[in-house]
Amino acid sequence: MLIIPAIDLKDGQCVRLRQGEMDDSTVFSDDPVATARRWVDAGCRRLHLVDLNGAFAGEPVNGEAVTAIAAAFPELPIQIGGGIRNLQTIEHYVAAGVSYVIIGTQAVKEPAFVTEACQAFPGRIIVGLDARDGRVATDGWAEVSALQATDLARRFASEGVSAIVYTDIARDGMMQGVNVEATVDLAQAGRIPVIASGGITNMRDIRALAKVQAAGISGAITGRAIYEGTLDLAEAQSYCDGLGEGSAA
Repeated sequence: MLIIPAIDLKDGQCVRLRQGEMDDSTVFSDDPVATARRWVDAGCRRLHLVDLNGAFAGEPVNGEAVTAIAAAFPELPIQIGGGIRNLQTIEHYVAAGVSYVIIGTQAVKEPAFVTEACQAFPGRIIVGLDARDGRVATDGWAEVSALQATDLARRFASEGVSAIVYTDIARDGMMQGVNVEATVDLAQAGRIPVIASGGITNMRDIRALAKVQAAGISGAITGRAIYEGTLDLAEAQSYCDGLGEGSAA
């Protein structure tokens, strides 16, 4: 299981939000590349980038920062979400050196786009499902749909999606622990590797996810916890690596 540091980009800065509220953000750094280097030096094997402005705008806004990080660490797998609504944006990011693109809002509003993207960029498409009480939210979490996350996971099971990033919005940035049960439910519903996100606070959460990784949990995204020091990235990854050969994502 990979421990994946999150770098959330807003107005060119690295921030963390609480429950996805743009007005409730904490700025951690004004240098995205230096922030990425901090986690690379700590031993991370993948980075999770989010263009927060892009998620609301429906198109990339912090693309320059994403490109700079990809250029600085060409060997590091990077996944990017936020504002990815067409194949041209995916093509741009792939050309810039990004390994995976995360389709969120468009996966809910136009599921056929995921199929098209998987065919055009095989092995590079991740679906981002962000849910509040099990229902999927879109447009930077501003809108909550009637769709259940588990139903969408089943919809994409045979489309060639590399993974699903699942975020429990109620727990995101709140340091209240990860929603293990909902994450497992999603992994079992879609039979697609799930990367857990939202609420990861300390080693207790990492151990809880590691216990159920056989259900299909391939990674855990952590943001506020590693920035505020309640979780040590190197320690968490070392713990997961030590669980045995089958624990690597």
